[in-house]
Amino acid sequence: MADTVDNLILDLLEWVERAERTYVETMEAWRTSCPRLPVWEDANERGLVETVSESRLLVRVTPAGLALLKAKRPRFFVKHERFE
Repeated sequence: MADTVDNLILDLLEWVERAERTYVETMEAWRTSCPRLPVWEDANERGLVETVSESRLLVRVTPAGLALLKAKRPRFFVKHERFE
């Protein structure tokens, strides 16, 4: 099951990086009550995402999250020029 959660965490990181995401939007899409798939909770505990307060609460990928994403899914960076 860990591989499933790890892959979903990578999906979450990609999703957050594609566009500005609010905390509310992120919770609607990624929070789960299933103890076997704690994607948001694990990503947050691992320091891969952070919530920042600007004019509203936003979710961002941390430098650690970007490093993981680049190591595990380098094709994401090829498709998204803003990361180069």
